[in-house]
Amino acid sequence: MSSPTGPGSGLPVRMPRPRQPGRHRRPEPVSAPDGAPTLVLAVPGTPSSDSLSVAEEVVSIARSELPGLDARIGFAEGQHEEFPSLQQVLAGIVEEAGGDLDDAERPSPVVVPLLASPDSSHLRVIRQAVLNSGSGAGLTDVLGPHPLLAEAVHVRLSEAGLARADRARLFTVATAADGIVLATVGGDEAVQAAGITGMLLSARLAVPVLAAALDEDGAVADTAAKLTDAGSQQLALAPCLIGPEIPEGLLAAAADEAGCAAAEPLGAYPAVGRLVLSAYMTEVGITPQRPGSPVG
Repeated sequence: MSSPTGPGSGLPVRMPRPRQPGRHRRPEPVSAPDGAPTLVLAVPGTPSSDSLSVAEEVVSIARSELPGLDARIGFAEGQHEEFPSLQQVLAGIVEEAGGDLDDAERPSPVVVPLLASPDSSHLRVIRQAVLNSGSGAGLTDVLGPHPLLAEAVHVRLSEAGLARADRARLFTVATAADGIVLATVGGDEAVQAAGITGMLLSARLAVPVLAAALDEDGAVADTAAKLTDAGSQQLALAPCLIGPEIPEGLLAAAADEAGCAAAEPLGAYPAVGRLVLSAYMTEVGITPQRPGSPVG
């Protein structure tokens, strides 16, 4: 026989523990406040189906982390009917607001560049598109340097068999590199930013990591030579790049020039979506909700 409250066998009944307030309670997930600005992901490089796929996955991650987020995609370069341009997307948001974004209920959108490191040429195009749109949109910083990018590069290296997935596990990878060329695009400023991520990656892998610009002639080969001169015998090329910003064939050519294997670009690794959202939330002033605190 059973009672309405549990079995009648005399065995103890395990009841759910009541949720207790306090610092150990997990915060409730944040949702986008009513009237929050639209996030517009600015995709660099030549528009393509692959770039669109990456951008859509990144936006999907951001939406999953912040329910209710209005997020859109705009390509900063080129004019293609099947790929919405950044200027068109921003102008469309203005039109939806009746041509006036001064209304407090419809704030100006926030543009987040899909770039891991500062690239002046790409950023110049993005800024110009924002200005030409007349939207008054805000523009955030790029996504790096950041520890999450080092994590993402580590994962891509391990997926290619070029690094141990976890230093805490006692196994070896026969093809693991003992020196990493961390590739970026955008010249000296991008190399400096990637170098910070490289230091974080070096700490994770316990191997030397040096940053180099793919778009500078001979830079990757020269950096590979420095690592070899310092004692590294098996090198790997690791892009600290998301993908759309890499000119076609450039990564493969650099790996061939340096005589080493290459990992895949970061793509829509989950950390990329979280960094895009973090840049947006910082610009908008949305903070993670604490237990018992209101959203907004």
